[in-house]
Amino acid sequence: MTLRTIQTTAVGAGLSLARLPLDALLGLAGDRGPAAALKLAVDRANASTRGVVGALLGNDELQRDATRRQAAADERARALRLRYEAEERTERAEERVQARHEDAAQRRTRAAAAAERRRDQAGRRRSSRKSEAAKSANRRREAARKDAARAQEKTEKEAARDRLEHLEAKSDALEEREAATTAADEGERLADAAARAKADRKNGS
Repeated sequence: MTLRTIQTTAVGAGLSLARLPLDALLGLAGDRGPAAALKLAVDRANASTRGVVGALLGNDELQRDATRRQAAADERARALRLRYEAEERTERAEERVQARHEDAAQRRTRAAAAAERRRDQAGRRRSSRKSEAAKSANRRREAARKDAARAQEKTEKEAARDRLEHLEAKSDALEEREAATTAADEGERLADAAARAKADRKNGS
């Protein structure tokens, strides 16, 4: 085993041992949010440390390992950024969908309220029309009743007038008959008187 290999192994083991407690904590925290960013920062620090130690020791293998680790960290950072962006897009999309759902629910609520108002207005109009029709019918019935009462009153007045005229005519006829009877009786009386006077004259001569 060469010196460089020993150095590389020793440095790697030392760094791995040094970050072991932190890796355990980060493993419990998961790979999202601040934990992922902290884990990435640790990986970058690990790569930088390997690069610095490799440069100090003139160890090309350590430097190449540091370069690979830095590139891997950069790739993880890019992947993490893309994941965050995707999550943000997904969250915004979900928010837009939720907003559309809420807007649609509000529109449905407004439409239902408007339909209810229209039904109420239609019901009130129907009730008003029925009430007005009932009032109109009552007015027509009252007018017909008054017309009938006036017609009845007129008929009764005309009948009373006819009866009065009939009675007056009958009275006039009776008076005329009485006058005629009186005149006939007077004529007969006068004729009888004249006859008696004539007879008396004959007897006296």
